[in-house]
Amino acid sequence: MRVTHVSARLPRVTRYAAAVVLAALTGSGLVGVSAQPASAAPPGIPSKATAQSQLNALTVATQGSTSGYSRDLFPHWITISGSCNTREQVLKRDGTSVVVDSACAATSGRWYSPYDGATWTAASDVDIDHVVPLAEAWRSGANSWTTSRRQSFANDLTRPQLIAVTDNVNQSKGDQDPSTWQPSLSSYRCTYSKMWITVKYNWSLTLQSSEKSALQSMLNTCSS
Repeated sequence: MRVTHVSARLPRVTRYAAAVVLAALTGSGLVGVSAQPASAAPPGIPSKATAQSQLNALTVATQGSTSGYSRDLFPHWITISGSCNTREQVLKRDGTSVVVDSACAATSGRWYSPYDGATWTAASDVDIDHVVPLAEAWRSGANSWTTSRRQSFANDLTRPQLIAVTDNVNQSKGDQDPSTWQPSLSSYRCTYSKMWITVKYNWSLTLQSSEKSALQSMLNTCSS
C-alpha cells in the first residue's frame, strides 16, 4: 500500500492528526517516497546494563524551581561547521536523502519521528527535541552552571540529547520528565529511558524520585 505524505500546507494540528491516521493504516508509520523510513539514531545510547548502572549512580533530590529560567541562558542553535548550525546538523544526521541549500537549510528529505512513528518530508514539520529539556536541566542543577556550560548542553551532539521528532509531539512534551510524559510509541520507551539516563549522568544532573521510578519501569522493558 502506498500512502502519499500529508501536505505541509495543512495547519499543524490537521497535519499531525492526518499523520496519525495514516500511520495506523500503514501499520509501521507514515510512508513517504520510499518503503523504508528514515531512522533517527542519536550517538552514545548506552546498553541496558550501562544505563542501569548510571541510573543507580544518579542523585535523587527534590526538584528545583524554574525561578530565573530563560531559554536564552542556554544559547542555541550555534554554528557547528561552515554555515550549518546545530539544528541543521541534526536534520542531516537523522534524515534520509536530505538536500540542503548554500545556507545549509534542508530543502528536501525524509525524517522519521521515533516518538510517534510518523515520517515527514518537510523540515518545517520537524523539531529538534532536547531529550532532557532545558527547563528540566535548570531544575536539576543547570541553574548553577556557567552560560558556556549551558550552551554546550543545549548543543550536545556527542550524547543522545538531540533528536529530530514531529513538531507537535515535541511541543506537547514541553519540559516534562518521564514521570508525566513518555513517547506514545511504547516500543521506543526503552531507548528513550536510556537516552535520558545517560544525558543526566554525563551532565551530573539530579533526578526526582518519581522520575527515577518512571525511568526504571521504562528501562525494565529493554532486552539489551
